[in-house]
This record gives sequence, C-alpha cells and structure tokens, in this order.
Amino acid sequence: MNGTSRDVCGVRARLLRARAELEQHLTQGIIPFWTQRAIDRIYGGYLTCFDAEGRLLETDTDKHIVTQTRLIWGFSTFYQIERQRTAERQRTAERQRTGQANESRHLEYARQGVDFFIEHFWDALHGGWAWKVARDGTMLDNGKVVYGQSFAIYALATYTLATGDPRGLDYAERTFDLLQRYCADVARGGYYENLEPDWQLSPDGFCAGDRKSLDIHMHLLECFTVLAQASGKEIHRRRLQEVIDVIHKHMIDPESGCGGNQYDLAFRQVPAIAIHRTWNADREGESVETPTDTTSYGHNVELAWLLVRAGEILGKARNAYEDVVRRLVDHSLRYGLDRVNGGLFRDGPHAGPALVRDKEFWQNAEALVGYLDAFEVTGDQQYFEAFELVWAFVWQHMINHGLGEWMTLVSESGEPLIPAVGNPWKACYHSGRAVYESIRRIDMLMSNTRVR
Repeated sequence: MNGTSRDVCGVRARLLRARAELEQHLTQGIIPFWTQRAIDRIYGGYLTCFDAEGRLLETDTDKHIVTQTRLIWGFSTFYQIERQRTAERQRTAERQRTGQANESRHLEYARQGVDFFIEHFWDALHGGWAWKVARDGTMLDNGKVVYGQSFAIYALATYTLATGDPRGLDYAERTFDLLQRYCADVARGGYYENLEPDWQLSPDGFCAGDRKSLDIHMHLLECFTVLAQASGKEIHRRRLQEVIDVIHKHMIDPESGCGGNQYDLAFRQVPAIAIHRTWNADREGESVETPTDTTSYGHNVELAWLLVRAGEILGKARNAYEDVVRRLVDHSLRYGLDRVNGGLFRDGPHAGPALVRDKEFWQNAEALVGYLDAFEVTGDQQYFEAFELVWAFVWQHMINHGLGEWMTLVSESGEPLIPAVGNPWKACYHSGRAVYESIRRIDMLMSNTRVR
C-alpha cells in the first residue's frame, strides 16, 4: 500500500467496528469503573489506587495533585458526555429521567472533587497548588511543580466549560497568573518547572531546578489551550502561541523529527534522569539505568495531536501543523510501533530501535488519538493502520475487561507486568480521554466524503 496516498477508501467498515468497541469500552468499562470506586465518601476528593481485582489499596490513599485533577477532568468530561448523549438521542420520558440522574451524579462527583481540591491543595499564603496531601487533606508536600499546576489549570478550565461553575475558571486564571509571575523564564523563554512552596527554584540535580523538559512544556500547551477556550482572553492565546514556538524552536530534533526529553535552562539537551516528584522516579518496572538521550514515542504522538488542537483554538486550520505532525508521528512509526505484536514501545534513541520495549498504558493511549488524528489531518492511510495495530493490542492485552480499565504495564508480547489498574499517577485521564477523543475523530472521519 502506498503510505503517502490520500486515498482513504475501504476503511469505513473498520472505523465503524473500532468505534463500536471504543463506545462499549467507554460507557460500559471506564466510566462505570471510576464512577463506582473513585469517590472518597469519607473525606471528599478521589481515591485512585486499585489493584488488579479493582480493590482499593488501603495502604496507598494519599492524594496527589496529578490524579485529583485528572479525576476532576474525568467527571467533568463524563458529565459532558451524558449531556451530549441526552441531547443527541430521542428518548422516552423514563430514559430522559434516567439520563438526567446520571448527569447529576457526574456533576456532583466533579463538584465535590473541586471542593476538596480548593480546600486542601490551594496554598492560601503563597498561592498555587500543593503536590500531595494525606487522604483527610493533611498537607504532605507543598512543592510547586509546574507539571501539577498545569493539570490544575487543565482540569479546572474543563470543569467550568462542562458545568458553568465560575470557580474553575477563576482558579485556573489565578494559577496561570502565578506561572507568569514566578515561573516564566523571560530571558531564555519557556518556564522553570520545579519550585519550592514559596516559588523559589528547587535545588539542581534530582530536584531539577536546573532543568526544563518537553513533558512539562507540552502540558502547558495542553492546559493553555483549554484555558484560552474557556476564557477567550488574548493573554491566554498569546502565551499558548509562545509555548508552541518554544517547543518548535528548542524541543523537536530537526534531524530525526522527534521530541527531546530534558534540557538545561538554556535549552541545551542533557541526558534524561529520574527527577523528584515525577512518574519516572515513582514508577515500578524496568528502566534504562544510564542517563541517555532518549525520546518518548508516547510524548511524540501526544504532542502531535495536542498541537493540532491548540491550532484550532488559535483559529488555524487542522492541517496548519501538518509538517511537524508528520515528523513526530513518522518517528514513532519508524522506531516505536511494534509491527509484530502491535502496541507502542516506551522509549528509545533519536535514531535506532527502541531501548525500553515493554508497553505502558499512557503511551498506547496517546498513540490511539495521535494516529487517528494524523490520519484525519493528512488522509495518509498508514496512520490508520498504525491505530488499528495499537488498538488491537490494547483490546487484547492491556484492558482488564472484567473491570473495564487498563493495566499499568505489560510486556512486549502482552503479558501483565504491573496489572494494577490505578495508582497515584493513573486514573482515567489517559485511557478515558484516548477512547473519548478517538470516538470523536472517527465521527469526524465518517463525515468526510473521502472515507468510503
């Protein structure tokens, strides 16, 4: 098959089949799993750590900014989905009442998450959000990590878009203003990323006050996109464009086309290390021991579709970033996609085969959206075939169908390595968002007269 052809004939039936599986997984798996388990009915907020049987890990109930905000995003999005389903389908009066009850439940669960988050994570003295509290809200770590601040903006802006509650946008804008005051590197561009409770830069090395990363700048792009959508303010649009420009200029390798990993403050690439308060430092499983100039295939495809979405909010055509999208996604096709077993490897060098070949939940989730998005933007059928390879692997090996959620980590061939379905970093943000966004893109594709 000609990989560069815009002939997208013969895929309609395959799109419909994938959509049916995705819809079933979202509505009968992911949404019920978190709706039934995540709400902390004693203290408020969310519980996130569940084993391979879906049981709460009573010894791991601390609340981290990353998953508290991701579940605010999740229940806000579940509420949006229910509202859309109610509006789009003709129902009997009984079904309408049932639908309204579901909407109210998801709205209630999003609102109580925001209540807990503002009460216990917001720093009334210095501003900004803490990194971690105990289950009852007792402060454990008040460090100001821009990664966490970005998810606060993302979740709270989404919450206001979904519910109309002005508190979300109010606190999202406050957080944005604090980032401009304390974190913007006005001399070199971009943002400082790791700071102490009073917004002083963290020490160098493991605490990474001396580093910048593609990961955090990509999530700033992500959250500024939703903030600009929710507020409509020019300052949010301007800062969004500036982050896009920083990533283009400093964080995408012009030779290989892939994204980098970590940089010094002047954007000189440095070998990546595990950093305090990051998934790499907390994670279980195998990793590359010696610092290496690696790229994350998951970040590459995630960045590709987030760029397209950011461009839309800035009023650009969906193909405005087609060149960089192709370079990012093509690198993952060349080195990260497992064409034998399906699925996406974790990490590898800028040129050459993958170094970490097991398969983690979030990279494979982002690959679904990234490949479908690239197919929709370019019409290049090789991206749809890549989506099918990843989705088939996820469906067969990564989803715990008895529970409805994804396992954390599996081997190259699909054997469970970390079968737990929830942890302090893993809720429904990657899995649920990937399925939801994939359905949206299939609907876009189905409305395209070129798809037959």
